[in-house]
Amino acid sequence: MDLARTEVRPRQGVRNAAARLGLVAVPVAFFAVFFAYPVAAIVTRGLRAGGTWQLGRITDVLAQPDIRHVLWFTTWQALVSTALTLLVALPGAYVFARFDFPGKQVLRAVVTVPFVLPTVVVGTAFLALVGRGGLTDDLWGVRLDTTVWAILLAHVFFNYAVVVRTVGGLWAQLDPRQEEAARMLGASRRKAWRTVTLPALAPAVAAAALMVFLFTFTSFGVVQILGGPTFSTLEVEIYRQTSEIFDLSTAAVLTLIQFVAVGAVLALHAWTVRRRETALRLVDASMTARRPRGAGEWGLLAGVVGSIAVLLFLPLAVLVQRSLDAPGFGYYRALTRGDGGVFLVAPIEAVGNSLEYALAATAIAVAVGGLAATALTRRDAGRFVRGFDALLMLPLGVSAVTVGFGFLISLDEPPLDLRQSWILVPLAQALVGVPFVVRTMLPVLRAVDHRLREAAAVLGASPWRVWREIDLPMVRRALLIAAGFAFAVSLGEFGATVFIARPDNPTLPVAVARLLGRAGDLNYGQAMALSTILMVVCAVALLILERLRTDRTGEF
Repeated sequence: MDLARTEVRPRQGVRNAAARLGLVAVPVAFFAVFFAYPVAAIVTRGLRAGGTWQLGRITDVLAQPDIRHVLWFTTWQALVSTALTLLVALPGAYVFARFDFPGKQVLRAVVTVPFVLPTVVVGTAFLALVGRGGLTDDLWGVRLDTTVWAILLAHVFFNYAVVVRTVGGLWAQLDPRQEEAARMLGASRRKAWRTVTLPALAPAVAAAALMVFLFTFTSFGVVQILGGPTFSTLEVEIYRQTSEIFDLSTAAVLTLIQFVAVGAVLALHAWTVRRRETALRLVDASMTARRPRGAGEWGLLAGVVGSIAVLLFLPLAVLVQRSLDAPGFGYYRALTRGDGGVFLVAPIEAVGNSLEYALAATAIAVAVGGLAATALTRRDAGRFVRGFDALLMLPLGVSAVTVGFGFLISLDEPPLDLRQSWILVPLAQALVGVPFVVRTMLPVLRAVDHRLREAAAVLGASPWRVWREIDLPMVRRALLIAAGFAFAVSLGEFGATVFIARPDNPTLPVAVARLLGRAGDLNYGQAMALSTILMVVCAVALLILERLRTDRTGEF
């Protein structure tokens, strides 16, 4: 019997090692070919000439006053955007975590809609609200477009859900009896919150702040539309240097700077997430929510709902209203006609193109992200596999403009000559979708009792059969949610797609940007109409996800 066991263990070890390698191989190959290679290609093209590296170019670029101004503004606006988002959204996180009220789940889903909207739509919505002929212009003669206030407000609008989901998800699981015990021992309400609840929430607040900083530090579509020629972030400057000035060396230096900054932020974020996962003892979120009590709590609920209505609903409502300005749905009807100026086809065809691309990108993201999440949850995962978790987040922070342009200059030779292939767009979109798939599936996969997998393996089940019969039934719902998020973010990807979408097959975000780039009320109205269509598709997808969702914790 002992001899049989000693023979089984080496075989089991070999099978486990092979399973680890198989799970990681596809995600590693995908990111190596379609992320690391294009980024490295454009950096090499910019900093290498005549076979030698021109590293002195880095100091030359940093010595330019306009580049230093871009770096300063990028950092400054990200810090201010993060502080404003926390200030506005933390009361909302508390309300969604601790209060139970009619329409809570629908409101929670709607609050998340801005986050999955393309940044182009967010910029367009605020352009309709505070730009030329917008609501503030009509009522008070005040225009905020091309000012930093429009950018900051749009960033709060976009990232409100990050704080509500990240902080509120943890807050709902904190046992309120701990704070009540402190009050029974004589502490005031403020002191009990400061000494008991705030330290427990600190890792989640830090994680949310870092994610908001990451998204605003790399902001592109919002700044491109609302900032005009006055304001430029690193991402916008990379786009300008690449597509307008054709200065690849400067773009390469800015890409490296952004890469270093994003890497530091992601390292901090990973550390705060580990603290949150290991330092707290949590309870069922359904046990902590209750109806508001007293005038103060009802007033807080009313204030949060009011702020959501003004900050989140109003820009979207104005966007819809602007799309209906022309009599008889004139702007929508104009989408069915092509004028040959902006597009080679009718703008409405961008809807079908986007849906097809997003479906393909979702399939890729689910396959790659599912394998990566499974590898990260294995108990025998090595240090390399655990480190790969942080690398999976890089596409969210590294310049999408760099990735898109890198696709053009690197995937142009056999066997990877994909410049004329339709698959190029879904591949770029899938890079953004994979991190959401991993983040959605990881908590559920980690909750599966590893002893079930081990028992199945001892009984002779292969790793594939263990996944099919143990993991898949338990994570099927999470898999659907992950696919939904991947679909929504793929639908709205803009930074990379703007380079690689062909004129005869534009996506919705690219079509909106091109229409806004041309003068005339008809082009402006069509941009509003396309943005409204894109917003409705994203909102419907998110509401369906919220109906599927049973676990109310986690970030997304």
